[in-house]
Amino acid sequence: MLSSNRQGLAVWLTSLKFARQLRRFGNVHYASKKMKYVILYCDQDHIDETIGKLESFHFVREVKPSMRPFIKTEFQNAKPDKAKEYDYKMGI
Repeated sequence: MLSSNRQGLAVWLTSLKFARQLRRFGNVHYASKKMKYVILYCDQDHIDETIGKLESFHFVREVKPSMRPFIKTEFQNAKPDKAKEYDYKMGI
């Protein structure tokens, strides 16, 4: 059963061939071949332990946690303009 409190980690690697080993720490969501990083989702409760374990590997250059769970996503002016509403209805 998946936990609803998930947080992303950006893990930069020396080589992408080690990306498969990161599966045991969480869900590997994306791997960039060009920039050699992996986006990994894991439980928010164990994020500090996971970062510590990942940084101890010789093939990991840097680990940065995502700040998305801590950012407010409710905006004050959420209603679109009347002009934009009209454009959306027209299919423009």
